[in-house]
This record gives sequence, structure tokens and C-alpha cells, in this order.
Amino acid sequence: MDSIKKAATDFILTPEYHDLLSIVKGFRNGLVYGAKIRFPHALVMTLLFRRSNFKDMARFVLKATKQHARNLAFFATIYKTLLIVQRRMHGKERPLDSFLAGLVGGYMVFGENNNVNQQIVLYLFSRIMMGLAKLPVKKNVIAEPSQTFPIFASLVWATVMFLFQNERDVLQPSLQASMQYIYIDSNRWNTLKNFLWHNK
Repeated sequence: MDSIKKAATDFILTPEYHDLLSIVKGFRNGLVYGAKIRFPHALVMTLLFRRSNFKDMARFVLKATKQHARNLAFFATIYKTLLIVQRRMHGKERPLDSFLAGLVGGYMVFGENNNVNQQIVLYLFSRIMMGLAKLPVKKNVIAEPSQTFPIFASLVWATVMFLFQNERDVLQPSLQASMQYIYIDSNRWNTLKNFLWHNK
């Protein structure tokens, strides 16, 4: 048994197979991370906002978790594979290689417009915008402005509240549900029970 473990460990540590094994581990880590992130989120959102039987709720949570985990795993596989291919073609890793690998992986894995993909892509988009706003400061193109975050936060909230009140259907369904619960459902009650404890 020890000899089998040693052989497996030697294989995993072999430099010749490092690229291949890094793809396998990227797939594995994508699965694990996707499941860790999506399962609690889907469970909480389902318990808060879905009204159906336990079996349908469980099916929804597991389906969303599976899709999130699978998508991150496949994206990691495609991305890492294309980075390795480009590095071997050019003899080194170039700055645009990650962009090209992300472009192909993003199209292949996240190109389908569904709720899980929308949430992942929108999450990334918001982080990208923050990163791009910081980039000119990092590169010393401009000095760091003061009071940028309070202005940014106020504009974001002003815009989302305007859209919610006037053009609600253009917002994501999960965001609509959250805002309905906080800002609209709080206007309605007819007993002490549904004022303090139950929403309706």
C-alpha cells in the first residue's frame, strides 16, 4: 500500500506532467469552489423567496449548485489548457494570453444566458469596473481622487432605486425579489403578527 502511495505521490510531483496535472487540479478546484459558493447562496435564496414543496426546492438548489460548480470547473479547464498551449507555441507566457484564453473560455462556458451565468458574470463585471477605475492610479496616470467611493455608492443606489421604481422589469429577477421584499412588502400589514413576524 505504501508503495502505491509513493508511486502516486511521485507521479503528482513529476515536472513533466505538471501542466496536465495543473489542468486536472484546476477542474477539481472549480468544482469545489463553485459548490461552496453556490450551495449556501441557493439554499438561502430558495428558503427566503421560493414558495413550493421541499422536493422542488431541493431540486432547484442542487441544480443551481451543479451548474455553478460545473461551469467554474470547465472554465478553469479551458482557460488553463489554452494558456499552456499558447505558452508552448510562443516559448513564453505573454500578457495577452490570459485575455485570449478568458475570451474563449468565457464564450464557451458562460455564453448561455441563464440565471447562474448572469449572476457570475455580473459579479465579475462589478469587480472589473472597480479594478479598471483603480488602474490609472496604480499606473500613475492620475492622482488618487478623494471621496470617490461615496460618490460611486450614491450613484449606484440612486440608479438602482430609480430603475426599481420606474423600470423594474429590466432588473434581474433575484434583485427585483429582494427589493420587493424590503421596499414594497414593508408597506403592507393588517395585524401585529404580519407587522412584526410574517411578511404577509
